[in-house]
Formats: sequence, C-alpha cells, structure tokens
Amino acid sequence: MSLLRAVFSVLASRLANGTASSGPFTTPKQSSRYLNYISSQTSSAGTGLQHRCISTSSSPRLKRDPLPLEGVTVVSLEHAIAAPFCTRQLADMGARVIKIERPGVGDFARAYDTRVNGMASHFVWANRSKESLALDLKKPKDFEVLSKLLDKSDVLVQNLAPGATERLGLGYNTLKNNHPSLIVCDISGYGSDGPYRDKKAYDLLVQSEAGFLSVTGTGPDLAKAGISIADISAGMYAYSNILAAVIKRGKTGKGSRIDISMLESMVEWMNFPLYYTYNGAPGLARSGAAHASIYPYGPFETGGGGSVMLGVQNEREWANLCRTVLGDEALARDPRFVSNTLRVKNRDVLKEIISKQFAKFSAEEVLQKLDSASIANANVNDMQGVWEHPQLRARGRWTNVETPSGTIPALIPPGFASVEASRMDKVPELGEHNEAIFEELGVKP
Repeated sequence: MSLLRAVFSVLASRLANGTASSGPFTTPKQSSRYLNYISSQTSSAGTGLQHRCISTSSSPRLKRDPLPLEGVTVVSLEHAIAAPFCTRQLADMGARVIKIERPGVGDFARAYDTRVNGMASHFVWANRSKESLALDLKKPKDFEVLSKLLDKSDVLVQNLAPGATERLGLGYNTLKNNHPSLIVCDISGYGSDGPYRDKKAYDLLVQSEAGFLSVTGTGPDLAKAGISIADISAGMYAYSNILAAVIKRGKTGKGSRIDISMLESMVEWMNFPLYYTYNGAPGLARSGAAHASIYPYGPFETGGGGSVMLGVQNEREWANLCRTVLGDEALARDPRFVSNTLRVKNRDVLKEIISKQFAKFSAEEVLQKLDSASIANANVNDMQGVWEHPQLRARGRWTNVETPSGTIPALIPPGFASVEASRMDKVPELGEHNEAIFEELGVKP
C-alpha cells in the first residue's frame, strides 16, 4: 500500500508543477502522459520512492500538497456497498468521483435506515467526497451526458445487476472501441461468466456460498458476519485492482477491464479454513467468538458482569499466563493442557478454570493483570466504546465531514497521516451536482 501511495505521489507532484489541465477534467490522453512518467520513475527508483505525508499542524488544508489521485476522474454506476466503498477510497486519495444515480430514487442504500440525522448509516460511510449526478440512462439525452463524461474520464466502475450494462450499451467490449484508454471495473456476485453469472447476489448469500457460515457461529447454529464482509472484500479488491490498472495504463497507454467477483473475493479470505480441510480433512468447529484452533484465545467472563478477550499464541505465553495471571504455575504442566492441540481438545474444562479465577476481579483489573504479564488482550467494546476509544482519539483519527443534514464525525482513512493527507468532503444530496456537470459538458439541462 505504501508503494502504491508513493507511486501516485509522483503523479501528484507532476500535477502540482503545472502539467495538469486548467479545467475540471484531465483527459485520458493527459493522464496517460502523467502515468508514463510514473512508469519511468518506478522503473529507475524501484521501491525507493517515498510518499510525503502532511502534518496536521502545517499549512491550512487548502494549501496542502496534491493528493495521489488528483487529476484522475472516476465515473461510477453504483449502489449499496461494494462499488461505493471502492470509489470512496479512490476519492479519499484525491480522485474526482462522479456517482450516477437514478432520478428521484438514487442509490437504494440512501433508504437503508435513518440513523445519521435522518440519513442512512451505510450511505454516509461509503459516499463522502463524491459528486451526485442523477441520470435516467434509458433516455437518449441522459445517456449522451454519460457518454460525454466517459470521453473525459479515466475509470468506470459499476455494480449494477448482471447484464444491465450490456443492455445499456455500456459493456466493456462496446466501451473499449470508443474509449480505448478507459479502465472499466465490473463488480458482481459471481463474475462475468460461469453458471452463476446471472444469479442474484447479496452479501449474506455470498457469505454462505463462500463457506463463511460454516466456520462462524456456535455448535450447530450458523452466524453471519456483523458487517457486509463480502461487499467490503469485493470493494477492497476493486480498489486495489484499479490502482494497479492505472499504473499499467501509464506503461501501455491502454485501458483494461477488471472483473471483480464477490465470491472470489470472499473465498480468497477463506483460504485458511479452506486449506485446513485439504484432502478431505474435517473442517473447523464453530466456536463462537473464540478461535477454533488456538486456545485460550477468545472471550472470558470476569467479576461484575464484565468480559475480556485474551490470546495465547505459544507455550511461553501459556506458562506466563498460568504463573503470573492465574497464579497457578502447575497448571502449565497439567497433562490436559501441555500443548495447544490438547488445550483446544479440553477447551471447556480450561475455560471454566480461567473464568473461575477471573471472576474474582473486574474486567479492568483482569486487563491490567494481562498487560502486566504481556499477555495479549482487548476490551470487549460495543459501538459506543469505539466512538470513545482512547487510542483513536490520542492519534487524532477523527475529523468532521458535511452531509445534507449537518456535520458528522468521520474516521480518517487508515494509513493517511492526517486529515490534510486525504480528501474528506461532503456527502452529496441526490442530483446535487447535475447543474454544474451539465455546464462543464456544455449540455443544457
């Protein structure tokens, strides 16, 4: 990730030195020239390029250094999570992201809930720093607006229903003839071919197909992830593949197609349990919030109705836990617990022993004991605990962003040194930027 940022910082410096176009769009031809320069720099400098971070105490935000993807324009036909999360990260890095939405309705994630001052929590998370352009692509005039946009854009992202872009005349084979330098990223449940190509795919359904539900839950009871993990995994792979495709275009001058499957993205993350069943071996047992194949590694109740998480990864840590925290050095030599395999086998007995000792102390006291013994541990936080997390506050990871219904707090993207090192602009209203974009394109509303 640091190398990618370093590579794109070269693009940013070129733009800062006056090679960018004066208008709001950078044409694909111009972008290709900048990216050819990047290729020469990466070939000669290897991994030696350094991304320049900006201190929060330096110049005002308007005078900050250019962001890595400034000068790159992304058009996205998107809804829900996977594509919006991908393009929001591109916007974080400075790309101009134009979000195409249906007039009157918009991204259906706008209506998922009303938790954030009347706005949906998913939507405000995945859509800051974007421009909303409401178009009915079945109308020739609106379709022409999109075509004009694509003439001036670098990347098209879409996660519409299977086959929808082809029916609209926006499939890659059609687009590459008119826009040879355009990078097209298609995100779908199962990919662009194969027997599942046209199958509907929602996050939980893909979790199930990918085997995720086979390793989560307790005993016979299945449990899904508490977040849209299949959507998020697809969005992350779309994001990283787009960054790679932009670099590749700098070397070849040609666009490319990226075919992201939610199933394939999720199965990549499932490789540990997949290999665990190699050659027909039995799978991991569902073990709730505890680790299925390492013990003790999971939640334990404490006095006062609290609970803590702890993790022991090796025999040295196990002996230290017994001696320093549990006050029972002999427990480390108990034949039932002398190896991780045996501790996993006898986890119920061991959990009772540990919990009985922890019941004498509050959660805070247990955490202090674990810290003193250098045993890995964690609070069992709810969401309010995360809002108030002292580590996030101490590192200055919170800032504010604007929304149509007021200012809200937002987490600075991971890896960015400060708010000045990223772009965190307003969450858009539906169609908020129609007039401005029409004017840029010379189109009458």
